[in-house]
Amino acid sequence: MIYKFCITIFLLAVSFSASAQRTSVEEYIEQFKETAMNEMKRSGVPASITLAQGILESESGNSELVKKSNNHFGIKCKSTWNGESVTHDDDATGECFRAYTNADESYRDHSDFLRANKRYGTLFSLDPSDYEGWANGLKKAGYATNPRYPDLLIKYIEQYNLQQFSLAVINKLPLMDIAKDIPGSENNEPVEIINEKSADAVVAKNISTDPEMLTAINKTKCVFVRKGTSLLVVANNNNISLGKLMEFNDMTEEGIISKDQYIFLHKKSKTGEKEFYIVQPGETLQDVAQKNGVQLKYLLEYNNLNAVVKLNANTRLLLQPGGKTVVIDQELKKAKQNCVQYAAESGGQGPCLQQRLQ
Repeated sequence: MIYKFCITIFLLAVSFSASAQRTSVEEYIEQFKETAMNEMKRSGVPASITLAQGILESESGNSELVKKSNNHFGIKCKSTWNGESVTHDDDATGECFRAYTNADESYRDHSDFLRANKRYGTLFSLDPSDYEGWANGLKKAGYATNPRYPDLLIKYIEQYNLQQFSLAVINKLPLMDIAKDIPGSENNEPVEIINEKSADAVVAKNISTDPEMLTAINKTKCVFVRKGTSLLVVANNNNISLGKLMEFNDMTEEGIISKDQYIFLHKKSKTGEKEFYIVQPGETLQDVAQKNGVQLKYLLEYNNLNAVVKLNANTRLLLQPGGKTVVIDQELKKAKQNCVQYAAESGGQGPCLQQRLQ
């Protein structure tokens, strides 16, 4: 009798311990909300959808698949996968699933998986705040076989107010208005999502709407954007698709703008207003193209350059067809001038030119 009682107590303790170690939905959201928002900035996949899928597919990080592979989105190997993998019983026994070193890799691959597959292409033409459209579109495109998949995603988004994270990324909800606590946590107070009318009145703080900053370079409309702004935010605030915005600005990588610059809202010109431009220290071909409102491919063509060449300061780059490029070595000129001055001050003593230029 005592033996059976001890066994029962042991099993209850084990059960309680396992239950205590499970991650709650609220804890999962708190842990991965920043990752989801960063992925939205990088790829355009709404943070609300990413989090809802993560909650559903990974059982809030508690699934067997997550524990053995860090796969939070149930993505199977497919023929294109060359990374690590594990076998897991799903629709069939022993199916191949992708495996990752950590959760961040899984979140990134989820974004890339959606971006790379043409069947999901129409989703990226939707408003990023349209979570219902995304949820239904994922099911229609074949992401999941469960007929209730869209309803489940929408339920999680609305129940846990995941939409706030998407709105923050596209600056329809200021970050200061995002509740520090997820519904169901300590204060247990619901988080209010501002309505669309008031949301549209919120201006992205990093994107200037000052008439002086909405300008034109080389007769092409552009806007001044601060470092740290998402390209997706710029696109949404100017009613341009992310793909078009990248094309207009000769960009190949999505994500965060790394330095203050003008972003063009229309296709740049083939030629510059001036015949040539003198490269400043640290400038790249991309910098020159943006500063002069010239398409990068024509800048390369006029100067017989490739896109990976490193520019030297004081190089003359042509902005129009014809002419010759010239390197003005001002440093050498300055060194010679200093040398002459040094020689005069020292009474002509010593090989100053060689010393100065070594």
